Amino acid sequence: MTFEADIAQAVECLRRGGVILYPTDTVWGIGCDATRSDAVRRVFDIKRRAEAKALITLVSDTAMLERYVDDIPYVALELVEAAVTPVTVVYDHPAGLAPELLAPDGSVGIRVVSEQYCMQLCKSLRRPIVSTSANFSGLPAPSIFDEISPDIIALVDYVASYRRDDRSAHTPSAVIKISNDCTIKILRK
Repeated sequence: MTFEADIAQAVECLRRGGVILYPTDTVWGIGCDATRSDAVRRVFDIKRRAEAKALITLVSDTAMLERYVDDIPYVALELVEAAVTPVTVVYDHPAGLAPELLAPDGSVGIRVVSEQYCMQLCKSLRRPIVSTSANFSGLPAPSIFDEISPDIIALVDYVASYRRDDRSAHTPSAVIKISNDCTIKILRK
């Protein structure tokens, strides 16, 4: 399957409210349209994850980030632009995302991606995409496709073809909370 056909099928699934399994800029992930509550609830169900634990959202670029976060601290934009490895920033004032994505304090973790598959998914869908590791809650995150449980694969609506043969080691992103007053707190290195 071509890259373009894979993206087109994944986007069609996302538009219908489906859940996909796909390679991210970090580990393999489970994702959906980040603006659809029904799809986000399905992701929580698939992962067997407590809804009190927030999920990360991916955007294609800073222009998309600005549409889904009110009042982005300047420090956050500088960090996003300077990062050489994937960094998820937790923002205080998200807008337009499914409420199920938000942490109990109302914040949300968003990562601007540079990996081509994720970037093209977001651009083609024209909306952010949920990104959570493709594992049941509490189990190790799959760095490569072969580490994903067949039980997880059976629960999603579409499985990406791209990077299934990639054996490169990948790790979860760093997570940094940047409050509107520019207070910085490292949540995961």
